[in-house]
Amino acid sequence: MKKLIVICFVFILPLLSVAQQRPYYTQYILNNFLINPALAGIENYWDVKTSHRIQWQGVQDAPVTTYLTFHGPLKKQGYASSNPTSMSAPGENPRGRAYWQNYQAPEPHHGVGFTVLNDQTGPLNRFAAYGTYAYHRGIAAQTTLSFGVSAGMTNLTLNTSKLNFGNTVIDPAVGASGLINTIKPDISAGLWLYSNDYFVGLSAQQIVPQNVAFSDNKVYLTQGKLVPHIFLSAGYRLQVSEDLSLLPSALIRYISPLPIGMDINAKLMYQDLIWFGGSYRFKEGYAGMVGFNVNNNINIGYSYDFVTSSLNTVSRGTHEILIGFQLGNKYGDWCPKNLW
Repeated sequence: MKKLIVICFVFILPLLSVAQQRPYYTQYILNNFLINPALAGIENYWDVKTSHRIQWQGVQDAPVTTYLTFHGPLKKQGYASSNPTSMSAPGENPRGRAYWQNYQAPEPHHGVGFTVLNDQTGPLNRFAAYGTYAYHRGIAAQTTLSFGVSAGMTNLTLNTSKLNFGNTVIDPAVGASGLINTIKPDISAGLWLYSNDYFVGLSAQQIVPQNVAFSDNKVYLTQGKLVPHIFLSAGYRLQVSEDLSLLPSALIRYISPLPIGMDINAKLMYQDLIWFGGSYRFKEGYAGMVGFNVNNNINIGYSYDFVTSSLNTVSRGTHEILIGFQLGNKYGDWCPKNLW
């Protein structure tokens, strides 16, 4: 009876059923490092970002995701004492046409990074920590290819005290089990091709499929399985005017045996100060985004998702806030050199 009750409940949990097992990120375009480890060290400073996401506000026990990432080059490149982004002259755009025409691929270099993430949905919590290494090498005058790999651990916790079966009579052993933990290794890898006006990325998370079982010698489950997640992303920068640039992009997700998922995005940047964006997640909903650079060390982004599925009758949408810090930004870049 103990086994049957827990199996029936946990089978519907997103992590252990046939569903996307990694959290969604509306503002991933601001932090592709979350999806692809090959971005570690892509800029000439340490990029630190933290985000908090409340999904489907108004729905009890809906997902809540918080993360902290930081990455940078093992050795900074020796730029000249002055460059097109050394200052932001009033009325001028440091990221105008002249800058991109003179863009050069960075020197070959190594990058490292670290990620800490916590994702909670009802009684199920996922805490993960990863270390990342990447290598960037120019393959043409304005084009670079990088490879990256992340390795770490994931701690899955089932809080049996939060299990709710309505009017079903529950075996006391289930409710008294408390927190049941299982720890799994996790490996991700990716490739990232980038230039002055485009990027293409391919990555895989949870490369090694693994069964998931919770056990405390009273209650156990063997119904779950962690499966690989494949991501293909691409974007192209369009210089609309001297002050405006537009970045349309797309992200395709494949998680067997689910149908292929897709996000279509657009980000409009004014100089290196403020940006607006929109996103459409196929058959799921829309999102609006806005962000600005406080200075050359701090940037902030906010997004709101509107659900078009049946959840919109009970959900007040999804809120996500992101704060970024550019540490060691010696030359005063107000916006990224390689990610726009």
